Amino acid sequence: MRVLVTGGAGFIGSHLVDALLHKGHQVAVLDDLSSGRREQVPAGAEFFEMDIRDAAGVAQVMNEFRPDAVSHQAAQMSVSRSVRDPGFDAEVNIVGLVNVCFAAASAGSKKIVFASSGGVLYGEAIEPASEETPAHPQSPYGISKWAGEQYLQFFQRQFGLSAIALRYANVYGPRQNPHGEAGVVAIFYTRLLNGESALINGDGKYVRDYVHVSDVVRANLLAMEANLPGFEAINVGTGMGTDVNQLATSIRRHCLMIAEREHFSVTIPELNHGPARAGDLRSNLVANAKAATFLGWKPQIELDAGLRSTAEWFARERR
Repeated sequence: MRVLVTGGAGFIGSHLVDALLHKGHQVAVLDDLSSGRREQVPAGAEFFEMDIRDAAGVAQVMNEFRPDAVSHQAAQMSVSRSVRDPGFDAEVNIVGLVNVCFAAASAGSKKIVFASSGGVLYGEAIEPASEETPAHPQSPYGISKWAGEQYLQFFQRQFGLSAIALRYANVYGPRQNPHGEAGVVAIFYTRLLNGESALINGDGKYVRDYVHVSDVVRANLLAMEANLPGFEAINVGTGMGTDVNQLATSIRRHCLMIAEREHFSVTIPELNHGPARAGDLRSNLVANAKAATFLGWKPQIELDAGLRSTAEWFARERR
């Protein structure tokens, strides 16, 4: 299969490209390198440096590569930036998606797998939210992901483009960008391994569903290969909650073990609490029964094991 991965130089996308190549697919990457890294694109994949907001450029890439399927991982993924600049969020996450879908359909693609977000669509979720839970996005980022799913349904009806929206929980793992407003796991590892303090927002009792990037990649592969005509939205998460205090304590423990083993010249700092961040949800969990039924997918990486392997990767990057 010929597969084009937007955002394929980034965190999730680059892992997905590796996995697709390993399975024997022909792969191309479309990425503007605004947050992705060119060196994360393997030699076996074609590379196109392109912004998904450039409709003509995206169409040119699609017509040149002629993908059978598209994995749309490229996104503006910061909730807080979407609040500060909702116009930019809409340009990337809505207009960019429309450009990709229209160009893919026009080039003869049959399927698109879309990186959506269960972490922002459902709002407060003390119990794991199923896909039937009404969408209740609280930020422009969440709104743009919800709008993206509506556009996918339009393209399915209008062009027959099979579409699957994978609603990710909080994804973590190697290659996550620790700069800007990245995920808490990447930020904590980078700061602590460099001897810098890491602040926990407020009381730290913010519960999230953390899913390892390798499990997310496996869900994408299964979605790409699944024979699911029409449109489906499918959660990708563990259904298990961990609050930030627990997460940070585990991260620091792994950092201490690595620092002792590697004889670091810096001391791993204690964890500190800072002010609460306005608008943070207290709890957000997603159910994964539909993924098991439709894709045969269940998470395989337990959190502590995933944090341990992630710690080793960030320690190597530190060198």
